Amino acid sequence: MMICEQVERRFQARGLEVVALGGVSLEIERGEFVVIRGPSGCGKSTLLLTMGGMQRPSAGRVVVSGRDLYAIPAAERNRVRSQEIGFVFQLFHLIPYLTVRENVLAGIPSGEEQKGASVDELLGRLGLTGRAGHRPGTLSAGERQRVGLARALIKKPAVILADEPTGNLDPINAAEVFWHLAEFRRGGGTVVVVSHGEDAGAHASRTIWLRDGRIVPGEEARTGVAT
Repeated sequence: MMICEQVERRFQARGLEVVALGGVSLEIERGEFVVIRGPSGCGKSTLLLTMGGMQRPSAGRVVVSGRDLYAIPAAERNRVRSQEIGFVFQLFHLIPYLTVRENVLAGIPSGEEQKGASVDELLGRLGLTGRAGHRPGTLSAGERQRVGLARALIKKPAVILADEPTGNLDPINAAEVFWHLAEFRRGGGTVVVVSHGEDAGAHASRTIWLRDGRIVPGEEARTGVAT
């Protein structure tokens, strides 16, 4: 499903070279729920953005469904990102002047507006039917994150990449978000979650640990969670 081969990400800061990723290699199989953990600043979010086609690596390859993501033309990479990969972010990134329903519709790739017919059904599954006409500023943090999840799910992506999706949520709302991500996996999807906490572990089929931009040898854990 997704392969990283010796992925590096380096940049300059105040005249010094910073190594955000130092040669990361991993494979994500279709139907997995993978959690990437590690301390703050270890490169988790950088790795996720690189896997999702949003941040070009300094070296190495990212292969998604057989395509070298950074070797194909930019237009093709944008198509893969918009149609096959769903993103969920810690800070929600909702458009403040749009309603809940309009924010979810904004996640549908151009030319696929027919998927909009399933918006109301999706909002119902996520407990947002009564909030469809509200704007983000009137929602709780848990509701805003479920809107972000709906925006990712409406595309019917092959994989969801979630960057600290419960970092701003209380335990009850965090558990609900992870339940919906696990439900997506049970339906055949693939989930990769970046987290520095333990909440995602109950759903993970595998946990990968990062430290200082590298995978920690011997720290990968398979939990045996069923699909």
